[in-house]
Amino acid sequence: MLQKLGFAPGFNKQVTETGAEGQWFDGDNVRFRYGTPEKIGGWSQLGDSVLTGAARAVHHWENNDSVKYAAIGTNRILYVYSGGTYYDIHPIRTTLTGANFSSTGGSAAVTITCSGVHGLIEDDIVLFDSVTGLSGSTFTNATFEDNKFMVTSVPSATTFTITMATVEAGTPLSTDGSASVLCYYNVGPSQQLGGFGWGTANWGGEASAPVTTTLASALTNTVDTTIVLTDSSQFPSSGEIRIGSEDISFTANNTGTNTLSGGARAVNGTSPSTHSSSATVTNISDFVAWGEASTADFTISPGLWVLDNFGQKLIALIYNGACFEWDGAPSNATATRATIIPNAPTKSRHVIVSTPDRHLVFFGTETKVGDTTTQDDMFIRFSDQESIDQTDSYTVTANNTAGTQRLADGSRIMGAIKGRDAIYVWTDTALFLMQFVGAPFTFSFQQVGTNCGLLGKNACIEVDGAAYWMSENGFFTYDGQLKSMPCLVEDFVYDSINTTARDLVNAGLNNLFGEITWFYCNSGSNVVNRQVTYNYLDSTTQRPIWTTGSLARTAWQDSAVFGLPHATYYTASDNNSFDVTGNTDGTTIYYEQETGTDQVNAGGAVTAVIANISSGDFDITQRRSNTGQTVGMPDLRGDGEFIMRISRFIPDFIDQTGNTSIKFKTRIYPNSSQVTNTFTCTSSTTKKDVRIRARQIALEVANTASGEDWKLGTFRLDIHPGGRR
Repeated sequence: MLQKLGFAPGFNKQVTETGAEGQWFDGDNVRFRYGTPEKIGGWSQLGDSVLTGAARAVHHWENNDSVKYAAIGTNRILYVYSGGTYYDIHPIRTTLTGANFSSTGGSAAVTITCSGVHGLIEDDIVLFDSVTGLSGSTFTNATFEDNKFMVTSVPSATTFTITMATVEAGTPLSTDGSASVLCYYNVGPSQQLGGFGWGTANWGGEASAPVTTTLASALTNTVDTTIVLTDSSQFPSSGEIRIGSEDISFTANNTGTNTLSGGARAVNGTSPSTHSSSATVTNISDFVAWGEASTADFTISPGLWVLDNFGQKLIALIYNGACFEWDGAPSNATATRATIIPNAPTKSRHVIVSTPDRHLVFFGTETKVGDTTTQDDMFIRFSDQESIDQTDSYTVTANNTAGTQRLADGSRIMGAIKGRDAIYVWTDTALFLMQFVGAPFTFSFQQVGTNCGLLGKNACIEVDGAAYWMSENGFFTYDGQLKSMPCLVEDFVYDSINTTARDLVNAGLNNLFGEITWFYCNSGSNVVNRQVTYNYLDSTTQRPIWTTGSLARTAWQDSAVFGLPHATYYTASDNNSFDVTGNTDGTTIYYEQETGTDQVNAGGAVTAVIANISSGDFDITQRRSNTGQTVGMPDLRGDGEFIMRISRFIPDFIDQTGNTSIKFKTRIYPNSSQVTNTFTCTSSTTKKDVRIRARQIALEVANTASGEDWKLGTFRLDIHPGGRR
């Protein structure tokens, strides 16, 4: 009476457990190879350090001397990993000289006073250099020299505070010393948040026209509402401005005298401050800030990077910001920093190096290079061929291949990736192909899909001439023809995904196993904590193979350069990064994937990777003769007319290490409570004698400890019909 248990590969979560008869229903940390489920590979930390902030992009390349690089962009710092070490190559926005320090006894706070306007905001990163003149205090020259700190607060346009690792126990500093302050470019927040109504915007908000100027005369008190600017011609007739961390409203703008008046100080919940002459003044009339009611849904964009390489050079774009280059060719490359690409657009949403023609292509960029107020979310600009940093690289002339194009379908370019013969460009509603055609047009643009826009900028990937992506309403592929991908876990994913955090969705390729994985934030989470995987090698039209799980990776890079995939994991609650004092933005661990069976962190600490898989319910039907007599063996996948009696099961593993937990989860009816029978199998277990009675039974296979691994074969059960009750 032995019968084989067979289940179709992949999960089916579009139905109930009873409806998924003969199929796998759920699991975690498993994959299918050749139709058979197995535990996924483990991962091991690369290097001994954890990085500051949330990693949002990883890019691998190799220079001409066979030096391998991994660029890792977090929302705070741009790192390069090479030879087991992390190097900070983040670009410097500005360097301030002549800064001094003030501290208070018993406090960890230190105030830095700059000689001019610093332009910093809370959570920015600063690096101190050339520190001199500190004595008597707990904090010495060496405490600050060549060390990075996170900005805690910004009391004024010329002062900011940091939080030290210890409190002041010596003689407090009082505007002592001198130092240079290297101010890092701001990338953005670690999370993507949104909402509707009061307090839905970030501190600083988002403006459609963030015009800036400077104060022509200082505000020496906190009540004066008359503000004289260097130039008010581009400011509205009424609205709001920001100076330092204070918001000020105005009701009149006299452009003849460059004077704003008739408003109020310290609006939007900000604090009143004095402001020095030449302080930066920003028009925030179109901002939605804390304390203001928004009239529509509002989303704060997270701090993202777009990474590519132009030959040996790393190309690094801050999403919706400036673009930088870093030359990986010199032997001392890791001692240098990325620098802004001269003459390139200064505000773009995406960038790609086209191959093999080698143009630098900017998406959602400026119609007038260098003027951020001209940014157009549907505008594309590309450089002259083989030229990215020359005076005329982006100037369209009859003698070069530079050019521009504005797409027509959609409201925003969401993302782009390189394909075998074209660049795929998605808007929020459509898909375009951008193909190199040579003179006189350089590139052609063809719309190949509608109502198939990209969910988030990193929710797409290209494999073997086909693009795969996650849209607002399902999964799609394009291989010369647009197709909606059948997905037996689609409702499970889309019913639970946090669509507000769409820009945190990232797609990763694991070509070792023919898998495409989308990592996303589950409902209620602003941190990536779920994944859905498609097996493109073994899937068929009739049986697409999908799995889901809890593997949380904020960025993923395939195995082409380093031999195994690399990925990043972000912990929002851990601020003990190795390089930034006072970090409050979480940390990232950089992992090598598909190595061993467990998670191995720095120092060799081992954590078990728990993998499990559960089938849908199965039941039996007893075959009968024409006269109603029972004949033969009962059929699995029946109608559940009879109770089953199971007296023995025979395990079968293709590969097994350590113990494996086997559970039979039984029910009398679909809505009945479940009873679990648990057994442990080793590689030497030949059979298990059991006593199980139920109308419906589901199988679960799992490991529970480190060092355990498994790959299923075909289980057999000794089954007998046991009556109808």
